[in-house]
Amino acid sequence: MPRVAFLFPGQGAQSVGMARELCATLPQARHLFATASALLGYDLLEVCVNGPAERLNSTVVSQPALFTASFAALEALKHNNPQVVEQCVATAGLSLGEFTALTFAGALSFEEGLRLVQQRGQAMQAAADETPGGMVSVLMLEQAKVEELCLAARQNEILQIANFLCPGNYAVSGHRSACDRLEPLVTQAGGRAVRLAVAGAFHTPLMKPASEALAGVFASVTLAPPRLPVWSNVTAQPHGSPEEIRTLLQRQITEPVRWEETMRHLLAAGCDCFYEIGPGRVLAGLLKRIQRKVECYNVSA
Repeated sequence: MPRVAFLFPGQGAQSVGMARELCATLPQARHLFATASALLGYDLLEVCVNGPAERLNSTVVSQPALFTASFAALEALKHNNPQVVEQCVATAGLSLGEFTALTFAGALSFEEGLRLVQQRGQAMQAAADETPGGMVSVLMLEQAKVEELCLAARQNEILQIANFLCPGNYAVSGHRSACDRLEPLVTQAGGRAVRLAVAGAFHTPLMKPASEALAGVFASVTLAPPRLPVWSNVTAQPHGSPEEIRTLLQRQITEPVRWEETMRHLLAAGCDCFYEIGPGRVLAGLLKRIQRKVECYNVSA
């Protein structure tokens, strides 16, 4: 029997039109969006299906949208292939997706998870508005070279690797002006730089105001021990007690995502069949760069 792991996408995987087919054919998906819309105070499905893209891509909307769309995709998997859900032995999510993974594993209810994601998006947007920042995807260069270029472009500002995704793929985050200086250096070094459509310098100390704003939220949220291992972005290890989960979720806002290390640990733990559940196909592509032969299926929203 395969050892199945579920992977949930993070911000950036959203696109206008997502969840349209799921909600047209699956009552459970429509119910999730109705529940989310009532909690959020606006028609979330309308924004997912029809946009505009500028609104869907905003941090305050994209985070609850991805969270809900990923659960709609999970409902489709439960409907079409329930035994796979029963076989799942571990789960992880990229940045925002970690909240989806924890909710899937029973640490949070759907409503509690959605409220937490909504407040996280609001706090991160506020921090981004306070200090102009950005993120740049750096491709085709080794980690040591990317770190060298960050140092050269930093000039007393913040600029660092924020997402260690897979070999040759790193997301760099920091002050917007430092990102501007980095891009030509990456090109000169033979790499490729792609500016990401995000509001701020996520997973760096520039998000400290968001971390501080959410401290009370994380302290008060009701958490249960996960029913299966959920791997932390911060430590690349399974979460422990509810108190440890609170601490790591707060740290995650200002610290790098160790995704490649997390995938290698899941593979070492014997996981040999992966499902990317939610919008996009980014995580499957990253996994193939880490272990080409592993099976990874998409359950798209």
